Formats: sequence, structure tokens, C-alpha cells
Amino acid sequence: MIDLQGINKSYQIGDRTIPVLRDVNLFVRQGEFVSIMGSSGSGKSTLLNIIGILDDYDSGTYHLDGTLIRDLSEREAAVYRNRFLGFVFQAFNLLPFKTALENVELPLQYRGVARGRRREMAIESLARVGLAERALHVPSEMSGGEKQRVAIARALITSPRLLLADEPTGALDSKTSEQIMLILEEANRAGLTLIIVTHEADVAARANRVIRIRDGQVEEDAARAVSSAPMVSP
Repeated sequence: MIDLQGINKSYQIGDRTIPVLRDVNLFVRQGEFVSIMGSSGSGKSTLLNIIGILDDYDSGTYHLDGTLIRDLSEREAAVYRNRFLGFVFQAFNLLPFKTALENVELPLQYRGVARGRRREMAIESLARVGLAERALHVPSEMSGGEKQRVAIARALITSPRLLLADEPTGALDSKTSEQIMLILEEANRAGLTLIIVTHEADVAARANRVIRIRDGQVEEDAARAVSSAPMVSP
């Protein structure tokens, strides 16, 4: 589903060129659960942004479901994101003035789904993550775990084929992190391709593959036995 070959990415800061990714090769099959690990500045979030068509690359090739993703206009990129991708971020990225229900509805609004139908689907999606009773609450009235579950409900409402999660448990306690991971794992078992960027070893251990990024390069790409054991506080 995801095929990156020889991906390079640099940023220009003043008169300096800072390389971030160097000759990255990565292939992810439909239905895999992959974790990406690396220290701060290793390039892991940049790699996720390129996969999510949020950032361009300088050279190499990126094919998503057989289609070359390269030099897309913002409109074209939005079409591909809307068709294939769901996103979950550490900071939740919820609109603070909208209720949980309205936040979850947003992707369907962009697709032109009728109001009644998208409201029905949003309630179903919130129920899927155990938050139907919080549908009319705004983010300031929710805990961090509740906000992350709303973000997951929003990401899953369009039935994406690929979910990208950037540190989805990074701001949460261990019990709430376990709840979030169980929801994501259930979606993966249903056929969703899942890629998680994380610095937490216990989160990474739940994936089918762990990819380690160091200085902008893939240092390790290892399949592993999946651990379903709950995360435990240190």
C-alpha cells in the first residue's frame, strides 16, 4: 500500500541546508501495524508527514496504493488525504468551540454528506470509542483521554484505509494510553493499516513491525511478535 524508495528531504534555514531524511526506503502492506521510533530530530515525524501528504519530499518516489504522490496541488493532496487517510495527533487538534459531535462530523461535512446522515454517523463513531454520552460537550469539558478518543472517532468516521498516529499516547497516563491502544488495535484487526510514531517502547512493542530512524535513515526494520499485554506504569 505504501512504497517509498530513496526518499530525501531537507529544510533550508537561512543559508544552511539541513538534511532530515536520507535515502529512506519503506514498504508497508495493507493491514499492517507499524511503529516508527527515533530520538527527537531523527526525522520520524517528517517521514509521517510525507506519508500523510502533509509535506513534500525532495527526491525519490512515494507510491500510495499504486499512485505516485509527487508535487500535488493542495486540492489534489486534500482529495488523496480524504480518500485514504485518517490522522491522530498528540495535541488532539480538536476545534475548541465545537462539540465532540461537531468535531467528529467535520470530515463528512467536507465530503458533502447530508447533515442528518453525518450526525447519525458521528454518534455511531463516538459510541465506537465509548463517548456517545459526551457528544454535546466541548473539548474544554473533557479529559485528555476523552479528547484523544474524540480525535480517533473523527479519524475513523470516513473508514480510511490508513491511519497515521503521531505520539497518540504521549500526553496520557498509562491507563488511558491502554484504552487508546485497544481502540487502535481493534481498528487494525478490522483491516485498517496503522502507522504510529512513538517514543514509548511499550507502545511500539504492540506493533507487527518496529522501524527505528536515526539521523534521517532507517537504522532497523524488524518484524516482531505482537504483545497484547496491558501497559504498566513504571
